[in-house]
Amino acid sequence: MKVLFVNGPNLNMLGTREEDVYGSLTLDQINKKITSKANELKINTDFFQSNVEGNLVSKIQESSDFDYIVINPAAFTHTSIAIRDALLSIKAKFIEVHLSNIYSREDFRHNSYVSSIAIGVISGFGFHGYLMALDYISSLKD
Repeated sequence: MKVLFVNGPNLNMLGTREEDVYGSLTLDQINKKITSKANELKINTDFFQSNVEGNLVSKIQESSDFDYIVINPAAFTHTSIAIRDALLSIKAKFIEVHLSNIYSREDFRHNSYVSSIAIGVISGFGFHGYLMALDYISSLKD
């Protein structure tokens, strides 16, 4: 089983930005935790992060080798119909993850263009949300 982790804009700044909201771990540190958990579960992973919407769309469209995607669209969650359409155009199912609880934040963050087409949404558990997504995906293996 192969899982692609896709992270949107500003997540490359984790560990230095708004630590009270997003925690103190860098994205690289989070990816190492995901890799460790994935190895335990015998799941192959790959990681992609971009601040550019078109790069995220292209990566999603090129994801035919993956069984699942775990995506944190970040700010594009609330603005990108293009990312939604890309996710609709592929066979892989996906889980939406957010480090912070988007529903306890500003009103504009309550709207997600991708939630309604996701397997599920994990929001507010910090980096543990990615691991929760992996656990769920692992439970689907034959």
